[in-house]
Amino acid sequence: MTIPLSILDLAPIAPGQTAKESFAASVALAQIAEKSGYRRVWYAEHHNMPTIASSATSILIGHVAAQTTTIRLGAGGIMLPNHAPITIAEQFGTLESIYPGRIDLGLGRAPGSDQNTMRAMRRDPMSAEQFPQDVLELQAYLRGESLIPGVQAIPGAGTNVPLYILGSSLFGAQLAAALGLPYAFASHFAPDALHEAMSVYRNDFKPSGQLSEPWAIAGVNAVAADDAADASQQFESTRRTRVRGLVARGPAARDYDDDEIDAFLTTPDGRQIANMMRYSAVGTPTEVRGFLEEFAASAQADELIVAHQSPLIADRLRSVELTADAMNSAKV
Repeated sequence: MTIPLSILDLAPIAPGQTAKESFAASVALAQIAEKSGYRRVWYAEHHNMPTIASSATSILIGHVAAQTTTIRLGAGGIMLPNHAPITIAEQFGTLESIYPGRIDLGLGRAPGSDQNTMRAMRRDPMSAEQFPQDVLELQAYLRGESLIPGVQAIPGAGTNVPLYILGSSLFGAQLAAALGLPYAFASHFAPDALHEAMSVYRNDFKPSGQLSEPWAIAGVNAVAADDAADASQQFESTRRTRVRGLVARGPAARDYDDDEIDAFLTTPDGRQIANMMRYSAVGTPTEVRGFLEEFAASAQADELIVAHQSPLIADRLRSVELTADAMNSAKV
């Protein structure tokens, strides 16, 4: 591949589907990603979302790791303010002990939920302010150099699970640069600050024990299909589903048909939501490859993490395979 490709698996629960079926789809996706040469698959921590099954992120990683062999698996990410750092060190130390050399730990500071869910999780609303200190505490546990006398992460100490800072603003870029950690920007749903954040990260990067040079990962959506019209139709279906989920909330919520969603997308609010998926490679394998290559160069990305957005798992697996084949065929 001209640039390393990884996958962000959103672990979707489709209408009429169960969480168990979503987990089976995640296993199938990781297996074909492994076969196709992707570097890693990440899962994100979300809570109280009926369409996302990755709330218990570390458990899902372990489930998929048991049914794959070589591909790296990890969190993209764990929302660290939701947890005590020692708990995450123990969870990922356990995963690394069982599956050595295959576990990543991406960290974010967002809640991954709404305000009511935050309260249900007993999260302190101010906990995000401690994110930099929590990252350092977690890192120290994983190194076996605990900052708290007499307290070690067991398992975890000495595993040195690699950390990644996730972000969609300049804050994450600045923190990743200051700590000398890899940085992943969530441009697959929050594109606006991508270029500025990447420049800040590269310009301010300080080498660390984990990383001597900056390593920047950019998120991007993709739908690759044998037919361009089919790919476009799949993408539009996914976008409508996302918009429907954002507008159909509250006590007066109702289901909106496709015509209503399409009409909403022409409004200022609708265009703002549609802009969230600005960076999307949609089309034939050749078209997807062209978009990804241009996007990676523009974003100054060392690696792309791709959210394959086909609504059906069969189409998603096909997109994973076609994208990898197209990028491999671009090798000189």
